[in-house]
Amino acid sequence: MAASKLTTEPRIAQVVGTVHSPGSLRRALRLRAGDVDFLELRVDHFVKDRQALLAAIPRLKFPLIVTARHPAEGGANGLSLAQRRALLAEFLPFASAIDVELRTVFGVETILAMARGHRVKVIVSSHHFTSTPSAKALAALIRGARDAGADIVKIAALSSTIVSLQRLISIFERPPALPLSVMGMGEFGKISRLVLADAGSVLNYGYLDEPNASGQWEARELKKRLVDIAAR
Repeated sequence: MAASKLTTEPRIAQVVGTVHSPGSLRRALRLRAGDVDFLELRVDHFVKDRQALLAAIPRLKFPLIVTARHPAEGGANGLSLAQRRALLAEFLPFASAIDVELRTVFGVETILAMARGHRVKVIVSSHHFTSTPSAKALAALIRGARDAGADIVKIAALSSTIVSLQRLISIFERPPALPLSVMGMGEFGKISRLVLADAGSVLNYGYLDEPNASGQWEARELKKRLVDIAAR
């Protein structure tokens, strides 16, 4: 089991490069130290070619976040809960963290117990591609993830207006109960990922070959920009 290297109190906001395609896997294999902080393995995208991903893992130079996404939250290949649970179990030995949706946590209790038993961090996530939840709903999501035992809560939501972006920023107006990873998508997605990282988002996602969500930065560029912001 991989030792967990994910810190919830980073000196500089941390960048996650997402591996969701053969092209992004090739890019991940060419990354140099300092280009990113973590790689997210979207194993739902590799369900038809798991062996290629498994073979590449020993050559990846960064701690890994393992994700098998629910179809309603952007998951690939229409996988059932049982299929996603099996993928998480298969790739858990390589993980520094696993990411499960809030809607999924009560279907993967055994996986979460295994993760905690091996000191693998648990990210509980919620994705909203067509809207920004209300401030009340955002607070409820965070409470629900905390109650489910999250080490980090991840929220990704549409930020198509200044008002919706401000709603995401407002999450950080008070010290959060646990570390948060918050990002916007859509028109204000790119600016949201800089502003929210500066506000306290601990994990900030970027693409390696092509975006798999609107408003993403290329991961190495995002890392450079966040380093520059931290140096101000």
